Amino acid sequence: MLFIYLIRKFLVMIFITSLIPSMALAAQILTYTDHEPLGGMRTRFINDVFFPAIERESNGRLKIEAHWGGEIATGYKALGVIGEGHSADMGIVVPEYVSHALPLHQIFKSFPIGPAGDKQIAFFRQVYSDIPDFPAELQKEKVINLFFATGFPVAFLSSEPLNTLDDINGGKWRSASFWHQDFLRNAGAIPVTMPWGEGVYKALKDGSLNGLMVNMDSGYDINAHEAAPNVVVSRDLWLGHVYLLVINENTWNRLAKEDREAIQRAAESAYKTLGSVMDNSFNGMVAEMQKKGVKIRILASKEVWQWEAASRYQDVQASWVREQEGKSIKNAGSVLEKVRSIMNDSTK
Repeated sequence: MLFIYLIRKFLVMIFITSLIPSMALAAQILTYTDHEPLGGMRTRFINDVFFPAIERESNGRLKIEAHWGGEIATGYKALGVIGEGHSADMGIVVPEYVSHALPLHQIFKSFPIGPAGDKQIAFFRQVYSDIPDFPAELQKEKVINLFFATGFPVAFLSSEPLNTLDDINGGKWRSASFWHQDFLRNAGAIPVTMPWGEGVYKALKDGSLNGLMVNMDSGYDINAHEAAPNVVVSRDLWLGHVYLLVINENTWNRLAKEDREAIQRAAESAYKTLGSVMDNSFNGMVAEMQKKGVKIRILASKEVWQWEAASRYQDVQASWVREQEGKSIKNAGSVLEKVRSIMNDSTK
């Protein structure tokens, strides 16, 4: 009986020992939330390039469980949900949706022209590196940025012929950004606000709306080009609509040092191709719309600078600074000046 007992004990020990390697290699699952469905350039790049790079660089120790289309949180709720860290460990935060929590991040959209492709990525990375006010603003909300994702340039889509941007004068133009609404107003247009979606398309069709000032891909997604087939665009027309891929601060701190470094290496790897992917996707969308009969004209550099002058963006920025300082955000002016300096260097 003692012999049988010892044999059984030995077999049990062998079984437990055989489990140790697999237990040690069990991947840590990080839950990701995104308000947009999987399918556009940004979401596909994150899913197909950045997430596999994380798994590769961590040797499989980290895996991402992605939830798209607002399954966990809408764009307006994402910052709070990720900051709490219960339903999601990481996800996309759009600063424009949470201006009350991230007031300084609103500065990005205050410029009418800016860098594109690789230079755009370099701009955001330098801002975060040189101006600690931005990462500090996120840390107050208990999140840390891991990756910058951006959208396409601004386009003007009009239901009427649009020979130059002077033709927007007197028309009703829709934009969601308070910065862009002021730019439109200063250029002589009538800025209009309305919920994004089918209603915008119908307004373009029935003539109650003359055009859109929006990033090219968003207009394409609702088929706005069918109702507004006259388009002017330039890679230099700055959107400034950054998508911050952030992680819960406690989740980040709990990760092993080697896993934090793996995520950082994954970001570096992804950045190497993001600029060219954005450029190629933009060019591809332009070509596809032209095949569908959309009249697209790329603005000459002179016209881009004329738009910058017409927007009177520096007056708009000065007004915003006064408003923020009235809310006790005393560093608004100094931070804006630092961003402006980096932007000027980026657009030389």
